[in-house]
Order: sequence, then C-alpha cells, then structure tokens
Amino acid sequence: MFNLNGKKGLVVGVANDKSIAYGCAKAFKSCGAELALTFLNAKAEPHVRPLAESLGASHFLPLDVEQPEQMEAVFATLEKSWGKLDFLVHSIAFAPQNDLHGRVVDSSRDGFLRAMDISAHSFVRMAKLAEPLMKDGGCLLTMSYLGADEVVENYGIMGPVKAALQSATRYMASELGPKGIRVHAISPGPLLTRAASGIANFDHLMQDAIERSPLHRLVSIDDVGALAAYLVSDVATTLTGGTIYIDGGYNIVGG
Repeated sequence: MFNLNGKKGLVVGVANDKSIAYGCAKAFKSCGAELALTFLNAKAEPHVRPLAESLGASHFLPLDVEQPEQMEAVFATLEKSWGKLDFLVHSIAFAPQNDLHGRVVDSSRDGFLRAMDISAHSFVRMAKLAEPLMKDGGCLLTMSYLGADEVVENYGIMGPVKAALQSATRYMASELGPKGIRVHAISPGPLLTRAASGIANFDHLMQDAIERSPLHRLVSIDDVGALAAYLVSDVATTLTGGTIYIDGGYNIVGG
C-alpha cells in the first residue's frame, strides 16, 4: 500500500543487529528508501559497518552527540550530497550507571543533565538541523518507552527523561507542522537491546509483558521497523505529534 522509493533518510542509533534502529533501517530499505547510517565511535564502527554495507547505505558517518560539531557535520554532508532529507530516526539513549540504577531522588545533577542531553535534547538539535533539508515536508521519529507515562520498576531517571522527550515531540510537531514536517515518538514494549541490558531485572519486564499484554507476545525490531516505515511514508501524512505504542497492548493494562 505504500513505498519509500525516492525518499532519503538518516538513521541514528544502530549499535548491532539487535538495535531498534537497525529494524527500522531494514524496513526503510525494503520499501525502497536510500539511507545514511551513523556510528558512535571507533569501537562501535566494526559492529555497525557490515550492517550499513548490507543495507547499501549511501553514507556511513561518525556521530557522538556529545562531540562538538559532529552532528552539524553529518547534516552538512547530507545537504551537500542529497540536498534534502525526507525522514530521520533518533534511537539513542544513555544514563550513567550510578544514576540509572539508583533512585530518581538520589540522581546526580551531572548524570541527570547528561541523560537528558543525550537521550532527549539531541533529538531537538537534530530536528533543527533537519528542518531546512525538509523543504517538501518530512518525518522525524524518536523512541520512547512506557516508563515515560507511568512508574516502571528499575527504569529510574530514564522515566523523566523519556517523558521530556515525548513532550518535546509534541511541541516540535506543533511548531514544524506548518512546514509539513511530522514528528512522532514510538513506544515499543520491552526489547532485548544493548541499551535495555543496562536496566536491572529486564528479563522480568519482558516476561511480565508476555503474561499481561492482551496479545501475550513481545514485539520485535522488525515490528517496530514496519511501523516506522508506515509513519515516514506518504500514507501517514495526516498523522503527527503522537506517542505510538507498539507493545501488544501492554500499555492499556493497569499496573
């Protein structure tokens, strides 16, 4: 019912073949999009490069959002090469372990600010750089989690951080809507990704999702990718500003 032929997109956050960002990139590619992928640093590059090559990515660029001017360099490269951008996926999150594993009230100022900068404000900065390249409209996607909406055991400061990310998504959708730029947060159920492995008792979260969700199953990175491909397509041009749950219905089940 839709394709992404002729569309060009940037995918940020592929760490390995279990990454949600990789599931998205696969779906985009299968629908005909041309891709640019980023890698965090030299240590990550050998794990991500084969995936970028398998997807035929036109660009494979370094991006550590904490490094000055790296983000600007990525968008400058895309502007020079493509002259436009149709969609972007922001799928990165980080919190220092001491702050992530402790109580929110015990979180350090520096840890909280770093988590907010990497996990939330980096999406805002990407949106600002993407805006002039989306001359004919486009779509910006980020990844959230149910812990933004309610207390999830052991999710810690990432709950408030993801809540800020979701709120920023709504405000940016309002601000960029007149230019035809749509903004969404996708909220998958528990997935065993590299980032999730840092959350204590994550196996329990996954088992609880299976037992209590109406569909009694976990979602996969391919499920998330299919949703992302739909959202960035022309079929979804009347949708914006949403937090879209893909969790087998787990979000409707009371705690």
